[in-house]
Amino acid sequence: MISKITEALFSEPPQETLYHYTSLSGVLGIIGSRTLWASDIRYMNDSAELRHTADLVGREVTARINGGHSRPHLLTCFLDWVENRITNGHILFGASFRANGNLLSQWRGYSAIGKGASLGFNPETVSRCAQMQEFRMGRCIYDRQTQQGLIAQVLDAVEVLAGDIEDGVEREVYHQLFEHLESDLLRLAAILKHPSFEEEQEWRLVSPVISDYRQAAVSFREGRSMLVPYMRFALVAEEHEAVALDHVFLGPTPNISLSMNSMKMCLAKHSIRPARGIEYCQIPYRQN
Repeated sequence: MISKITEALFSEPPQETLYHYTSLSGVLGIIGSRTLWASDIRYMNDSAELRHTADLVGREVTARINGGHSRPHLLTCFLDWVENRITNGHILFGASFRANGNLLSQWRGYSAIGKGASLGFNPETVSRCAQMQEFRMGRCIYDRQTQQGLIAQVLDAVEVLAGDIEDGVEREVYHQLFEHLESDLLRLAAILKHPSFEEEQEWRLVSPVISDYRQAAVSFREGRSMLVPYMRFALVAEEHEAVALDHVFLGPTPNISLSMNSMKMCLAKHSIRPARGIEYCQIPYRQN
């Protein structure tokens, strides 16, 4: 039942340009390597959605138990398992795209010192590359009522899955059963975002679920305060292709003319010609 939910949520192909905010060093890395780094979602800047999903599960469990549910032990065991496995279990790697390529909140995060850009990728190309690498693309969900409805379906599936097990068994018995749901629950958690982030209009690119990182193509990079696991996502179908960009926004900078010129030169050097060109964000640069 849960696999049907996630299949439906990841079946909608993006139609609009997919913007990825990054630093200028990120621009050089992306167009030079023709890859994007998909980070372990537990280490992403806005990874609070994992906690958000656990909170949604907790809210649904509480409502059912308070309503006189006949199997409270099953529900509390599931909540206990979710709170542990969603941050300590299998690994899912993700990369973020926005439908809006010119957001002040994003510039504050990615160009605080005047060195940022928003790369607008062609959605058909990204979707084709995702299919080749067994990644999936899903539109993030921000509406709380919709989110709670999806979690209710998850709990319904849990009840069906445990239908033949008597309530009151050891937690480990239930936990082994719940492992069948882990991959789909992680994919769902990756696109359930707190309503306060709605302006971002995010699309989330997610990897296959990794159960053994030692056997997978996992690398590590330096984060702000720790090492961050990541996987490389190829942005081209053929080795010698140029990255397909529809549009580029240059972030706030004190040197607009020079920055625009060097960005155009850099993209041209890599045979990248955005269909809709390069545009300045028109947001004033402030040092403080």
